[in-house]
Amino acid sequence: MRRLASLLLACACWACESGDSVQQRPVPKGSGEDVLFVGNSLTYTNDLPGLVQGLAAAAGVRLQTASVAFPGYSLADHLQQQDAVRAIAGGGWRVVVLQQGPSSLLESRELLRRDTALFDQRIRTAGARTALFSVWPESSRQSAFGDVAASYAAAAADVGGIYLPVTQAWLEAWKRDPSLALYSEDGFHPSAEGSYLAALVIASVLTGISPVQMPAQVVLPNGSELSIPLASATVLRAAAAAAIATPLP
Repeated sequence: MRRLASLLLACACWACESGDSVQQRPVPKGSGEDVLFVGNSLTYTNDLPGLVQGLAAAAGVRLQTASVAFPGYSLADHLQQQDAVRAIAGGGWRVVVLQQGPSSLLESRELLRRDTALFDQRIRTAGARTALFSVWPESSRQSAFGDVAASYAAAAADVGGIYLPVTQAWLEAWKRDPSLALYSEDGFHPSAEGSYLAALVIASVLTGISPVQMPAQVVLPNGSELSIPLASATVLRAAAAAAIATPLP
């Protein structure tokens, strides 16, 4: 029915933007309630899709996830490369989550909006809904947080999609505890806490369950675990809840 099990598209990767090490796992056969992530290393670092699935499972909700993610890819790259397009066309998805770089500049914002619209046509045809995973700028460009959020919010609004306010959640977390290390050492990819915060936002929006009810310890689909210190997890859960409650930029 779905023909997805044979595609081997989902990049559950633990690699940096260089792509020196890329591991793949099969995309599961879609059930009609599953979530497909399309993005790059900001998605596959720390296995964000797996974290979302694990948080949902801990809250008692089945939310099977898969991903098509390659180092440095924009949505335009995915449209050209076609793996994501084929996965979407195979069907079985409730939501397809799109992500590219910060896209804070006017030119990159227009490209994000253009390519989101092109993906949305395919996503709607497959019976799913488009969501935009709003990311964060490099640590050296923290003044760009507002522009990043505006770009992703505009792309979501263009297609009547779901806006996932991870950008705002990072700012909310630093309001509460400026010492939180949400970036990894390279100043761009997320730390474990940064990915956990992103997963809280995404899992909460997609399940309707408050982030404050989600655990500090997450079991991923591969059986590994991510444990966030309780004090940090409490701050991050509050930040995720605040971001979700904040009006769109």
